[in-house]
Amino acid sequence: MAEEIQTPKINHLLKSWSKGAVFTSNYLEKKGFSAKLVNWYKSSGWLDSLGHGAYKRSGETIEWYGGLSALQAQMNLPVHPGGKTALELLGYAHYLSEQMREVQLFGRRENRLPQWFKKYDWKVSVNYYPTNLFPIDLKGSFTDYNHKEIKIRISSPERAALEMLYLVPQEQGFDEASHITENLTTLRPELVQKLLENCNSIKAKRLFLHLAEKHNHDWFEQLVLSNVDLGTGKRVIVKGGKLDKKYEIVVPQERDY
Repeated sequence: MAEEIQTPKINHLLKSWSKGAVFTSNYLEKKGFSAKLVNWYKSSGWLDSLGHGAYKRSGETIEWYGGLSALQAQMNLPVHPGGKTALELLGYAHYLSEQMREVQLFGRRENRLPQWFKKYDWKVSVNYYPTNLFPIDLKGSFTDYNHKEIKIRISSPERAALEMLYLVPQEQGFDEASHITENLTTLRPELVQKLLENCNSIKAKRLFLHLAEKHNHDWFEQLVLSNVDLGTGKRVIVKGGKLDKKYEIVVPQERDY
């Protein structure tokens, strides 16, 4: 392949390549870069492979933001940072370590992450939770987040709170979840109401309402609980705890959190 013919094309590609971005093979092919041409760019030292199906600029250090952006914008996967991760990014978990140790990604049960994303060393633990907690693409429950030159879609604080509580107690500690929920003083009651009415986890909804009431948030008073399906029967968060009779949920003793 003649280098003098292909150099202008790779120069154009690299100029359009945001710092920290990941491009998938399918995306590059749609832009007019064949698999043979991309492989030539790789062997010529312009591109590095992240694994089968994805590339970065040669020698560039990338973070999970770049990989996730490719999943969202290029592969159209409904995968997003949610739960505690979204709340950290939005500043609601400011007391936690500045160095993010875990990234919680949420998606649909029918969707799977590509192998290149799962196997790449992002220097942080990435955990994926496929769940149909909410209807797909529930309007108003996401927000854009910019990390350097990378733009991704993450959960709104209202959605993230319910996602976080969905993971209690198996994947998320109760005490930490309670402390983070205490910081959520500015949630939008209209969006909270919509999320509660569309959430498919009885446990998450009950625990959310228990903590919101316990922390005496102003927005809690504006909720119409009669429109929220809280199911029947008792839910146990911790064994040997105290029963909140209003929400029929067993939580740690008051002194413990």
